[in-house]
Amino acid sequence: QVQLVESGGGSVQAGGSLRLSCAASDYTATGYCMAGFRQAPGKERDWVARIAVNGGAYYSDSVKGRFTISKDNAKNTLYLQMNSLKPEDTAMYYCAAGPTATTETGYCYTRGFDYWGQGTQVTVSS
Repeated sequence: QVQLVESGGGSVQAGGSLRLSCAASDYTATGYCMAGFRQAPGKERDWVARIAVNGGAYYSDSVKGRFTISKDNAKNTLYLQMNSLKPEDTAMYYCAAGPTATTETGYCYTRGFDYWGQGTQVTVSS
């Protein structure tokens, strides 16, 4: 069972930046599709970015151009760089990975992730 541990959340003012990290317990996680999700109070958990096995990145319209997802296979770590943050980005952020969300060619579905982190809170004030 792969374990994912997130860090890097916090409170910032609008326009600021944060970098979230998601450390995996072993190397297998970066061999799967990995993704970042977020859940605001009273709302469903939605994906914001995902990264394929080959490093191809995809973003939701709400964060495109502001967030960058990347991974360091040597460190078994996923990163989510968040710039130009807005109050509507306030949420609990989760990382996820797993074989069920990974296609045969190494790309990502938007659901079906097997492994989840515990979440890290991001709060953006206006």
